[in-house]
Amino acid sequence: MIPRLPRFEQTAVVIVQHMPAGFTASLALRLHGMSRLSVQEARNGDPLLAGHAYVAPGGYHLRVASGRSGPALFLDCGAPLWGVRPAADPLFTTAAACFGASCIGVVLTGMGRDGADGLAAIRRVAGRGVVQHRDSAVIPGMPDAALRVAGAERVVMLDDVADAIAELATPHELRHGQDSECLNVRVGDAR
Repeated sequence: MIPRLPRFEQTAVVIVQHMPAGFTASLALRLHGMSRLSVQEARNGDPLLAGHAYVAPGGYHLRVASGRSGPALFLDCGAPLWGVRPAADPLFTTAAACFGASCIGVVLTGMGRDGADGLAAIRRVAGRGVVQHRDSAVIPGMPDAALRVAGAERVVMLDDVADAIAELATPHELRHGQDSECLNVRVGDAR
């Protein structure tokens, strides 16, 4: 799905994949080689740059906050949430507080309910949500929970997720000029 995204001019992409430490760096490297976006494993203090995608490192939650020169990513080794670290909810919640209506939260296949509360936080500030349709999810627990708790502007099959993201991001890309936008992706299947 990530390789199908355009190279956004005003949008950063942030990915949370439920993977242990040691595997997320290779995921980022693989996605970088397949994508129009510049993909890397996030490091503490990384500024959010348009046209870039950041993968949360295994073993750390990822949060968005103001950095020295604008929005930045910060690693958090707090307790696992929903049994996982990284979890999407801390990212979504902090991105909603930082970017408001410019956020797009995406919840894909996965077990449990991670992403549901964070997507609700994004939608409470007029951000938008994309949720994978349960018929294309290997494990529909997370998408089902997200729809139940938060709802979504788009519920789409996996093959249509990248197009849905691009469609929702495009009006903000055109309208925001030099302002950065934050796109949050909870990826269950980053291919």
